[in-house]
Amino acid sequence: MNAEYIQRRLRGGFRPFTLHLSDGRKYAVPHAEFILVTQHSVAVADKDGYIESLDPAHIVSLRDLVVKAGAGKSGK
Repeated sequence: MNAEYIQRRLRGGFRPFTLHLSDGRKYAVPHAEFILVTQHSVAVADKDGYIESLDPAHIVSLRDLVVKAGAGKSGK
């Protein structure tokens, strides 16, 4: 996948998405603060703050992330 496509997606009004890699791994991007895109790499942070550096050539698709209603709320 072209890194420029991902950058355009981020600039076009953020919607949560999942990156799917050629080896079957998936990386959820629930908010724009979880991803950094440069010309030659993509860095994705998980909920614990750990970062995975990805080669855009191995990203095969970007799909909207379905967010469950009430997810992340404490219910208090």
